[in-house]
Amino acid sequence: MKGNGRRDRWAGHREQRRLALVGAAVQALLRHGPEVDMDQVAAIAGVSKPVLYRYFTDKSQLWIAVSEVVAARVVDAIAPAIEQVREERALVEATIDAYLGVIESQPALYRFLMSQSGQPGIHQVVAGTSRQVAAGLARVIGDRLRALGLDAGPAEPWAYGLVGFVQAVGDWWTTHGQPLSRSALTDYLTTLLWSGIEGVRASADLPPELTRAHGRIVP
Repeated sequence: MKGNGRRDRWAGHREQRRLALVGAAVQALLRHGPEVDMDQVAAIAGVSKPVLYRYFTDKSQLWIAVSEVVAARVVDAIAPAIEQVREERALVEATIDAYLGVIESQPALYRFLMSQSGQPGIHQVVAGTSRQVAAGLARVIGDRLRALGLDAGPAEPWAYGLVGFVQAVGDWWTTHGQPLSRSALTDYLTTLLWSGIEGVRASADLPPELTRAHGRIVP
């Protein structure tokens, strides 16, 4: 039992140290940009490079760990936004705004994540994050469609399409130095995406009393 306790304490200490090194890598990225090297990470962490290599076999493994941190921030921002809204258009708007909010708050980290997204480990992190966000969004969209008496079949393709579309525009936005304000871009994208979704909903030929009950009157 004592041996197990020592192993647990050592494992906990090692994990804390690893997280601290990942945090140092994030700070190094913010300071030096995507071309940051291991020497710069070690300097900010206050350790030697050999210490870094005790926790990460190479630079790519460290960057995978950093990408997981950035991806978690994306999910942490978007998931609550999705859950809080109860109207379809507001759902689209909240998803877009939350995603752009992550980019706006940490543009250097986002650029790093996208610039490294072709790397095998990081690609898996980015793809997994997109699937996680899309799955949550699909569930909420499906609930909204069923509440309106509509087929929930489009929920999943809509969710994946929305995530991919916003991700692509987000890449453009950050690459070009955010030429539009976040609020303006959110409004533009919401208008574009909602027009398509509303068109499908309107074509379902819902009874007027049902659409009025949800505050949306179909002509």
